[in-house]
Amino acid sequence: MTSPAMTRFVEEVAAIVRAGGTEEEVTRKVAGRMKEIMKEPGLLAPGHLRTKGKGYALWPVHVAADGSFSVAAAVWDVGQITPIHDHGTWGVIGICQGAEHEERFAPPAGKAPLRKLKEWDAGEGAVFICCTSDADIHRVSCGSKVP
Repeated sequence: MTSPAMTRFVEEVAAIVRAGGTEEEVTRKVAGRMKEIMKEPGLLAPGHLRTKGKGYALWPVHVAADGSFSVAAAVWDVGQITPIHDHGTWGVIGICQGAEHEERFAPPAGKAPLRKLKEWDAGEGAVFICCTSDADIHRVSCGSKVP
């Protein structure tokens, strides 16, 4: 079951994506809407907030029929971590509960090992842009004592 707030958010994101623009413009607008919607209680259904035991869970909330965007809930249990990766597409992250720990890496130079640029924790209510055309190479883990 999708909440009225999530339905409204999906409609707003669809309008932003249809209007077009650069990745930076689209993600900035989506992040602005997400900051507002994150204040809504019951934004995600309880099923979107559960862990799956082994590895992080990625629950689809909405996938646009034309494939132009999707909304998903990613849940990391305490101690879970992703491999280092790059999405290859734009994204906006909002933290509904707990915290996310993120490490960002410089794009590889030849066969040199990856070099960590920075790391930080984003807590409940945080919204940030990731994965635009700037080759966002990162690793994500649960940054709190709750999923």
